[in-house]
Amino acid sequence: MLKKVFAVFPALQGRNYRLYFIGQLISMTGTWLQVVAQGWLVLKLTNSAFLIGLVAAVAALPTLFFSLFGGVVVDRFPKRKILIFTQGSSMVLAFILGLLAIFNIITLWEIMLLAFLLGLVTALDAPARQAFAVEMVGKQDLHSAISLNAGIFNGARVIGPSIAGFLIAIVGVGGAFIINGLSYIAVIIALLLMKVGSVTYQTHPNPLLAIKEGISYSLKHPIIRLFLIFTAVSSVFGWSYTTIMPYIAEHTFGLDAAGLGYLYAASGIGALAATFVVSGFAKKVNSLVFIVGGNTLFALGAILFSLTSNFYPALVFLFISGFGLLLQFAMMNTVIQSVVEDKYRGRVLSIYTLMFFGFAPLGNLQIGFFAEHFGTSFAIQLGAIITFLFGVLVYLNRRALG
Repeated sequence: MLKKVFAVFPALQGRNYRLYFIGQLISMTGTWLQVVAQGWLVLKLTNSAFLIGLVAAVAALPTLFFSLFGGVVVDRFPKRKILIFTQGSSMVLAFILGLLAIFNIITLWEIMLLAFLLGLVTALDAPARQAFAVEMVGKQDLHSAISLNAGIFNGARVIGPSIAGFLIAIVGVGGAFIINGLSYIAVIIALLLMKVGSVTYQTHPNPLLAIKEGISYSLKHPIIRLFLIFTAVSSVFGWSYTTIMPYIAEHTFGLDAAGLGYLYAASGIGALAATFVVSGFAKKVNSLVFIVGGNTLFALGAILFSLTSNFYPALVFLFISGFGLLLQFAMMNTVIQSVVEDKYRGRVLSIYTLMFFGFAPLGNLQIGFFAEHFGTSFAIQLGAIITFLFGVLVYLNRRALG
């Protein structure tokens, strides 16, 4: 049995990655629990799709300004120590949010402030986690580690939202935030137990010069440049549909927090299924098949989801969109990490983080605006069409991929 698992997911053969996988799965489950609880809390405080999007935008905004500096830090200091610091900081912020909610003294402005502070932590944490993969498994199993990292994210996206509604009903949103804080302990313990060699580069004492070199390297590399732009487009117009899911759950389907969890879970299960495909077939299938094919599936699933008011077909369409979007992103990440030079890895992945998380505020704001003024269906369809058209552009420039 284990041989079959290792054949599909070779990264799990290493003790370090197994520790990381277990700890991160627990932690990310708590994170998704908080995502649902926070969205539900903002909805109950404001009853506004735009303000739900605004809070999500505030959380992602620091990445836009600070992720490039995060990449410089990642290239210069041990990544494991950076991750212990960022995970501990996230835990403290979750506890503060939970206590404010439990004592019923939480306001929208406090939610936004804590979301902003968490965004600052993410600006350092995200490139560190991306770059840490190669130190745990080596380049030979990098595709497996990246797909499993995506699997952790989306497995947690299945588990977290699925239990969120029940936990919110039992312990309230404040209790959900506290549970998320406790979940960080698992990944901190895993990081402390690891034995990894650390690779750092200290040849560029000037941070601005280091950032400039990372940007220059990325822009001159045709594959990295193309996929970084596609990541930004997909972040703004693709992933943003999840931001207004609490509003859709209540106003389109008449669901409570538990029902919202099912919607998130459907998309998460689709994305989780995609991780098996990427890990098992990444070395056998042309990367363009995953990227363009995944983009097409996402657009199709998202548009069909926007056109239905029936709960069960909606779950199927969310599964398709989640499957397609993860198929595309996991393969783009794999290709970028496979071709980047090690000395630029942290900085290039900080730019990737900037494209993915830093541009998310624009996506959150645009979908919140269009949903508020033109309806959620129009907002989702617009994003799906723009993402699909850029996928067509990538296909037309396929020769650049070599």
